[in-house]
Amino acid sequence: MRGVTIGPIESLRHPDRGYGTRASGRAMGEARAIGANWVSLTPFGRVWDLKGLGIDLTFEAPFEENRKNVLAAIAQAHAQGLKVFLVPHLWVETGGWRALIDPGDDAGWARWAAAYRRFVLTWAEVAKEGGVEMMSVGVELRSWVTTGRATSFFPIIDEVRRAYPGLLTYSANWDDASDTLIWDKLDLVGINAFYPLADKDGAGRDALLAGGKRVAEGLQKIAETFGRPVVLTEIGYTTRRDPAIRPWEWPDGMKDVVIDQEAQALAYEGIIAPLLDSRFVTGFFVWRYYADPDDVSQESEWGFSPRGKLAELVLRDAFTARWAADGPAFVGENLGRHRARTPGFFGWELGPNTK
Repeated sequence: MRGVTIGPIESLRHPDRGYGTRASGRAMGEARAIGANWVSLTPFGRVWDLKGLGIDLTFEAPFEENRKNVLAAIAQAHAQGLKVFLVPHLWVETGGWRALIDPGDDAGWARWAAAYRRFVLTWAEVAKEGGVEMMSVGVELRSWVTTGRATSFFPIIDEVRRAYPGLLTYSANWDDASDTLIWDKLDLVGINAFYPLADKDGAGRDALLAGGKRVAEGLQKIAETFGRPVVLTEIGYTTRRDPAIRPWEWPDGMKDVVIDQEAQALAYEGIIAPLLDSRFVTGFFVWRYYADPDDVSQESEWGFSPRGKLAELVLRDAFTARWAADGPAFVGENLGRHRARTPGFFGWELGPNTK
Protein backbone atom coordinates (compact mmCIF):
# COMPACT_ATOMS: atom_id res chain seq x y z
CA MET A 1 0.00 0.00 0.00
CA ARG A 2 1.81 3.06 -1.30
CA GLY A 3 -0.69 5.54 0.05
CA VAL A 4 -1.35 9.27 0.10
CA THR A 5 -4.00 10.90 2.27
CA ILE A 6 -6.09 13.38 0.31
CA GLY A 7 -7.63 15.66 2.92
CA PRO A 8 -10.86 17.61 2.45
CA ILE A 9 -10.90 21.38 1.92
CA GLU A 10 -11.98 22.52 5.34
CA SER A 11 -13.71 25.79 4.52
CA LEU A 12 -17.05 26.59 2.90
CA ARG A 13 -15.42 29.76 1.59
CA HIS A 14 -13.56 27.60 -0.93
CA PRO A 15 -16.29 26.22 -3.20
CA ASP A 16 -15.47 23.83 -6.03
CA ARG A 17 -12.20 22.77 -4.44
CA GLY A 18 -13.18 19.84 -2.24
CA TYR A 19 -13.77 16.14 -2.77
CA GLY A 20 -15.21 15.22 -6.15
CA THR A 21 -14.39 18.51 -7.86
CA ARG A 22 -12.10 19.07 -10.82
CA ALA A 23 -9.41 20.11 -8.34
CA SER A 24 -9.82 16.80 -6.53
CA GLY A 25 -9.32 15.00 -9.82
CA ARG A 26 -5.98 16.77 -10.18
CA ALA A 27 -5.00 15.65 -6.69
CA MET A 28 -5.68 12.02 -7.63
CA GLY A 29 -3.56 12.46 -10.76
CA GLU A 30 -0.71 13.90 -8.72
CA ALA A 31 -0.88 10.98 -6.28
CA ARG A 32 -0.64 8.56 -9.17
CA ALA A 33 2.22 10.53 -10.72
CA ILE A 34 4.45 10.16 -7.65
CA GLY A 35 3.85 6.41 -7.60
CA ALA A 36 0.97 6.01 -5.13
CA ASN A 37 -1.40 3.09 -5.66
CA TRP A 38 -3.80 3.96 -2.81
CA VAL A 39 -5.38 7.15 -1.49
CA SER A 40 -6.97 7.74 1.88
CA LEU A 41 -10.09 9.94 2.13
CA THR A 42 -10.98 11.46 5.51
CA PRO A 43 -14.56 12.66 5.99
CA PHE A 44 -15.31 14.09 9.43
CA GLY A 45 -18.09 13.99 11.98
CA ARG A 46 -18.39 16.68 14.66
CA VAL A 47 -18.30 16.14 18.43
CA TRP A 48 -18.96 19.20 20.56
CA ASP A 49 -16.59 18.34 23.41
CA LEU A 50 -14.87 15.44 25.13
CA LYS A 51 -18.03 14.46 27.02
CA GLY A 52 -19.10 12.56 23.92
CA LEU A 53 -22.77 13.49 23.96
CA GLY A 54 -23.28 12.71 20.26
CA ILE A 55 -21.92 13.02 16.72
CA ASP A 56 -23.15 15.43 14.06
CA LEU A 57 -22.71 14.03 10.54
CA THR A 58 -22.63 17.58 9.17
CA PHE A 59 -19.11 18.90 8.59
CA GLU A 60 -18.67 22.15 6.65
CA ALA A 61 -21.59 21.06 4.45
CA PRO A 62 -24.73 18.96 5.05
CA PHE A 63 -24.09 15.22 5.18
CA GLU A 64 -25.91 14.39 1.94
CA GLU A 65 -23.69 16.85 0.09
CA ASN A 66 -20.56 15.42 1.74
CA ARG A 67 -21.72 11.90 0.92
CA LYS A 68 -22.18 12.78 -2.74
CA ASN A 69 -18.78 14.49 -2.88
CA VAL A 70 -16.96 11.61 -1.18
CA LEU A 71 -18.53 9.13 -3.61
CA ALA A 72 -17.39 11.34 -6.49
CA ALA A 73 -13.85 11.44 -5.07
CA ILE A 74 -13.85 7.63 -4.74
CA ALA A 75 -14.85 7.39 -8.41
CA GLN A 76 -12.06 9.81 -9.37
CA ALA A 77 -9.50 7.69 -7.53
CA HIS A 78 -10.72 4.49 -9.15
CA ALA A 79 -10.58 6.17 -12.57
CA GLN A 80 -6.87 6.79 -11.93
CA GLY A 81 -6.32 3.14 -10.99
CA LEU A 82 -5.99 4.00 -7.29
CA LYS A 83 -7.49 1.93 -4.48
CA VAL A 84 -9.33 3.79 -1.73
CA PHE A 85 -9.03 3.71 2.07
CA LEU A 86 -11.96 5.47 3.77
CA VAL A 87 -11.17 6.87 7.22
CA PRO A 88 -14.06 8.60 9.02
CA HIS A 89 -12.57 10.98 11.60
CA LEU A 90 -14.03 12.84 14.57
CA TRP A 91 -13.52 16.59 14.99
CA VAL A 92 -13.84 17.99 18.53
CA GLU A 93 -15.37 21.46 18.13
CA THR A 94 -14.23 22.93 21.45
CA GLY A 95 -10.73 21.51 21.19
CA GLY A 96 -9.12 18.48 22.71
CA TRP A 97 -7.97 15.15 21.41
CA ARG A 98 -10.59 12.55 20.42
CA ALA A 99 -8.57 9.89 22.27
CA LEU A 100 -9.71 11.45 25.56
CA ILE A 101 -13.48 11.33 24.95
CA ASP A 102 -15.13 10.24 28.20
CA PRO A 103 -18.94 10.13 28.43
CA GLY A 104 -18.68 9.30 32.15
CA ASP A 105 -20.91 6.57 33.54
CA ASP A 106 -22.33 3.43 31.95
CA ALA A 107 -25.39 5.25 30.62
CA GLY A 108 -23.18 7.89 29.00
CA TRP A 109 -21.02 5.29 27.33
CA ALA A 110 -24.11 3.48 26.05
CA ARG A 111 -25.35 6.73 24.46
CA TRP A 112 -21.91 7.33 22.97
CA ALA A 113 -21.71 3.80 21.53
CA ALA A 114 -25.14 4.26 19.90
CA ALA A 115 -24.10 7.59 18.39
CA TYR A 116 -20.81 6.19 17.12
CA ARG A 117 -22.56 3.13 15.67
CA ARG A 118 -24.79 5.41 13.59
CA PHE A 119 -21.78 7.45 12.47
CA VAL A 120 -19.53 4.59 11.38
CA LEU A 121 -22.33 2.51 9.81
CA THR A 122 -23.40 5.52 7.76
CA TRP A 123 -19.90 5.74 6.30
CA ALA A 124 -19.69 1.96 5.90
CA GLU A 125 -22.71 2.18 3.60
CA VAL A 126 -20.95 4.89 1.59
CA ALA A 127 -17.84 2.69 1.42
CA LYS A 128 -19.87 -0.22 0.09
CA GLU A 129 -21.69 1.93 -2.47
CA GLY A 130 -18.42 3.41 -3.73
CA GLY A 131 -16.57 0.09 -3.87
CA VAL A 132 -13.96 1.22 -1.35
CA GLU A 133 -11.23 -1.38 -0.82
CA MET A 134 -10.46 -0.70 2.87
CA MET A 135 -12.07 1.19 5.74
CA SER A 136 -11.04 2.25 9.23
CA VAL A 137 -13.65 1.68 11.95
CA GLY A 138 -12.19 4.47 14.08
CA VAL A 139 -9.32 6.87 14.67
CA GLU A 140 -7.47 7.29 17.97
CA LEU A 141 -10.27 6.19 20.32
CA ARG A 142 -7.91 5.32 23.16
CA SER A 143 -10.34 5.85 26.03
CA TRP A 144 -12.65 3.27 24.45
CA VAL A 145 -10.64 0.54 22.74
CA THR A 146 -7.75 0.18 25.22
CA THR A 147 -10.01 -0.22 28.26
CA GLY A 148 -12.69 -2.56 29.56
CA ARG A 149 -15.16 -0.48 27.54
CA ALA A 150 -13.76 -2.07 24.35
CA THR A 151 -16.31 -4.90 24.50
CA SER A 152 -19.02 -2.40 23.53
CA PHE A 153 -17.09 -1.75 20.32
CA PHE A 154 -17.20 -5.41 19.23
CA PRO A 155 -20.84 -5.47 18.07
CA ILE A 156 -20.27 -2.25 16.12
CA ILE A 157 -17.45 -3.92 14.18
CA ASP A 158 -19.67 -6.92 13.56
CA GLU A 159 -22.35 -4.66 12.09
CA VAL A 160 -19.81 -2.88 9.90
CA ARG A 161 -18.70 -6.32 8.62
CA ARG A 162 -22.25 -7.11 7.63
CA ALA A 163 -22.70 -3.74 5.91
CA TYR A 164 -19.34 -3.50 4.14
CA PRO A 165 -17.41 -6.32 2.41
CA GLY A 166 -13.91 -4.81 2.17
CA LEU A 167 -10.85 -4.88 4.41
CA LEU A 168 -11.24 -3.45 7.91
CA THR A 169 -8.68 -1.83 10.16
CA TYR A 170 -8.60 0.74 12.95
CA SER A 171 -6.23 3.71 13.25
CA ALA A 172 -4.55 3.44 16.66
CA ASN A 173 -2.25 6.11 17.96
CA TRP A 174 1.40 5.06 17.71
CA ASP A 175 1.88 4.77 21.47
CA ASP A 176 -1.21 2.66 22.27
CA ALA A 177 -1.36 0.14 19.41
CA SER A 178 -0.07 -2.65 21.65
CA ASP A 179 -2.79 -1.90 24.21
CA THR A 180 -5.66 -1.85 21.71
CA LEU A 181 -8.13 -4.67 22.35
CA ILE A 182 -10.02 -4.93 19.05
CA TRP A 183 -7.39 -6.30 16.63
CA ASP A 184 -8.85 -9.82 16.66
CA LYS A 185 -11.96 -8.39 14.99
CA LEU A 186 -10.03 -6.72 12.15
CA ASP A 187 -7.96 -7.65 9.10
CA LEU A 188 -4.92 -5.40 9.64
CA VAL A 189 -3.35 -3.58 12.55
CA GLY A 190 -3.56 0.11 11.67
CA ILE A 191 -1.32 2.70 13.31
CA ASN A 192 -1.12 6.47 13.03
CA ALA A 193 2.65 6.35 13.09
CA PHE A 194 3.91 9.71 14.32
CA TYR A 195 6.86 8.02 15.98
CA PRO A 196 9.72 10.15 17.32
CA LEU A 197 12.98 9.08 15.68
CA ALA A 198 15.36 10.95 17.98
CA ASP A 199 15.35 12.41 21.47
CA LYS A 200 17.54 15.47 20.98
CA ASP A 201 17.74 18.34 18.53
CA GLY A 202 20.13 18.24 15.62
CA ALA A 203 19.92 14.49 15.00
CA GLY A 204 21.58 13.57 11.71
CA ARG A 205 20.68 11.06 9.03
CA ASP A 206 22.30 8.08 10.78
CA ALA A 207 20.48 8.79 14.04
CA LEU A 208 17.14 9.14 12.24
CA LEU A 209 17.67 5.88 10.34
CA ALA A 210 18.54 4.15 13.62
CA GLY A 211 15.32 5.52 15.07
CA GLY A 212 13.40 4.21 12.07
CA LYS A 213 14.98 0.79 12.51
CA ARG A 214 13.77 0.69 16.13
CA VAL A 215 10.28 1.57 14.92
CA ALA A 216 10.36 -1.21 12.30
CA GLU A 217 11.46 -3.73 14.92
CA GLY A 218 8.61 -2.66 17.19
CA LEU A 219 6.11 -3.00 14.36
CA GLN A 220 7.34 -6.54 13.69
CA LYS A 221 6.65 -7.45 17.32
CA ILE A 222 3.14 -6.00 17.06
CA ALA A 223 2.45 -7.94 13.86
CA GLU A 224 3.70 -11.16 15.41
CA THR A 225 1.77 -10.61 18.65
CA PHE A 226 -1.57 -10.04 16.94
CA GLY A 227 -1.01 -12.29 13.93
CA ARG A 228 -1.85 -9.58 11.42
CA PRO A 229 0.09 -7.37 9.01
CA VAL A 230 0.54 -3.73 9.94
CA VAL A 231 -0.50 -0.75 7.83
CA LEU A 232 0.62 2.72 8.89
CA THR A 233 -2.62 4.60 8.42
CA GLU A 234 -0.82 7.93 8.80
CA ILE A 235 2.84 8.93 8.68
CA GLY A 236 4.19 12.42 8.41
CA TYR A 237 6.57 15.12 9.60
CA THR A 238 6.19 18.87 9.48
CA THR A 239 8.44 21.14 7.43
CA ARG A 240 10.50 22.56 10.28
CA ARG A 241 13.74 22.09 12.11
CA ASP A 242 13.89 18.81 14.09
CA PRO A 243 10.41 17.52 13.13
CA ALA A 244 11.27 13.97 14.23
CA ILE A 245 11.59 14.89 17.93
CA ARG A 246 7.86 15.37 18.68
CA PRO A 247 6.29 14.86 15.26
CA TRP A 248 2.69 15.08 16.48
CA GLU A 249 3.13 18.71 17.55
CA TRP A 250 1.57 21.32 15.29
CA PRO A 251 4.03 24.22 14.76
CA ASP A 252 1.34 26.91 15.05
CA GLY A 253 1.74 26.71 18.83
CA MET A 254 5.52 27.12 18.70
CA LYS A 255 7.67 30.22 18.72
CA ASP A 256 10.32 31.08 16.17
CA VAL A 257 9.52 28.19 13.83
CA VAL A 258 12.26 27.64 11.26
CA ILE A 259 11.06 26.20 7.93
CA ASP A 260 13.36 23.33 6.96
CA GLN A 261 12.58 21.15 3.97
CA GLU A 262 15.74 19.11 4.36
CA ALA A 263 14.87 18.18 7.96
CA GLN A 264 11.42 17.02 6.84
CA ALA A 265 12.91 14.96 4.02
CA LEU A 266 15.46 13.31 6.31
CA ALA A 267 12.73 12.43 8.80
CA TYR A 268 10.70 10.81 6.01
CA GLU A 269 13.74 8.83 4.90
CA GLY A 270 14.41 7.78 8.50
CA ILE A 271 10.97 6.27 8.98
CA ILE A 272 10.47 4.84 5.47
CA ALA A 273 13.82 3.26 4.58
CA PRO A 274 13.72 0.50 7.25
CA LEU A 275 10.08 -0.27 6.41
CA LEU A 276 10.90 -1.21 2.83
CA ASP A 277 12.75 -4.29 4.09
CA SER A 278 9.90 -5.35 6.38
CA ARG A 279 7.57 -8.19 5.38
CA PHE A 280 5.31 -7.29 8.31
CA VAL A 281 4.37 -3.76 7.20
CA THR A 282 2.13 -3.80 4.16
CA GLY A 283 2.45 -0.07 3.51
CA PHE A 284 1.69 3.45 4.70
CA PHE A 285 -0.39 6.54 4.01
CA VAL A 286 1.34 9.92 3.93
CA TRP A 287 -0.30 12.70 5.97
CA ARG A 288 -1.22 14.66 3.90
CA TYR A 289 -2.03 16.27 0.56
CA TYR A 290 -5.31 18.13 -0.08
CA ALA A 291 -8.31 17.80 -2.38
CA ASP A 292 -7.21 20.96 -4.15
CA PRO A 293 -3.46 20.60 -4.58
CA ASP A 294 -3.10 24.35 -5.16
CA ASP A 295 -5.05 25.51 -2.08
CA VAL A 296 -2.28 26.59 0.29
CA SER A 297 -4.79 27.99 2.81
CA GLN A 298 -5.20 24.60 4.49
CA GLU A 299 -1.93 24.74 6.40
CA SER A 300 1.14 26.91 6.86
CA GLU A 301 4.32 26.47 4.86
CA TRP A 302 5.80 24.61 7.84
CA GLY A 303 2.92 22.11 7.83
CA PHE A 304 2.81 18.38 7.11
CA SER A 305 2.24 18.45 3.35
CA PRO A 306 5.27 17.19 1.39
CA ARG A 307 3.88 18.46 -1.93
CA GLY A 308 6.54 20.21 -4.01
CA LYS A 309 9.14 19.82 -1.25
CA LEU A 310 12.28 17.72 -0.86
CA ALA A 311 10.25 15.14 1.09
CA GLU A 312 8.25 14.42 -2.05
CA LEU A 313 11.46 13.19 -3.70
CA VAL A 314 11.86 10.66 -0.90
CA LEU A 315 8.30 9.49 -1.48
CA ARG A 316 8.82 9.15 -5.22
CA ASP A 317 11.87 6.97 -4.66
CA ALA A 318 10.11 4.88 -2.02
CA PHE A 319 6.94 4.40 -4.06
CA THR A 320 8.90 3.21 -7.11
CA ALA A 321 11.19 0.86 -5.16
CA ARG A 322 10.54 -2.84 -4.62
CA TRP A 323 9.39 -3.54 -1.07
CA ALA A 324 9.86 -6.77 0.83
CA ALA A 325 6.09 -6.82 1.41
CA ASP A 326 5.47 -6.85 -2.35
CA GLY A 327 6.32 -10.55 -2.40
CA PRO A 328 7.66 -12.83 -5.16
CA ALA A 329 4.81 -12.15 -7.62
CA PHE A 330 5.64 -8.45 -7.68
CA VAL A 331 9.33 -9.21 -8.22
CA GLY A 332 8.60 -11.50 -11.14
CA GLU A 333 6.30 -9.02 -12.83
CA ASN A 334 8.59 -6.04 -12.34
CA LEU A 335 12.07 -7.51 -12.63
CA GLY A 336 14.48 -4.83 -13.72
CA ARG A 337 11.90 -2.04 -13.68
CA HIS A 338 12.20 -0.91 -10.06
CA ARG A 339 14.95 0.57 -8.00
CA ALA A 340 17.42 -1.32 -5.89
CA ARG A 341 17.52 0.07 -2.37
CA THR A 342 21.03 1.45 -2.24
CA PRO A 343 20.89 4.07 0.53
CA GLY A 344 21.60 7.60 -0.58
CA PHE A 345 20.60 11.11 0.35
CA PHE A 346 16.82 11.52 -0.03
CA GLY A 347 16.29 7.96 -1.23
CA TRP A 348 17.86 5.26 -3.34
CA GLU A 349 20.03 5.26 -6.42
CA LEU A 350 18.80 3.73 -9.65
CA GLY A 351 20.26 0.32 -10.22
CA PRO A 352 19.54 -3.15 -11.63
CA ASN A 353 17.27 -5.37 -9.56
CA THR A 354 19.02 -8.74 -9.47
CA LYS A 355 16.88 -10.42 -6.82
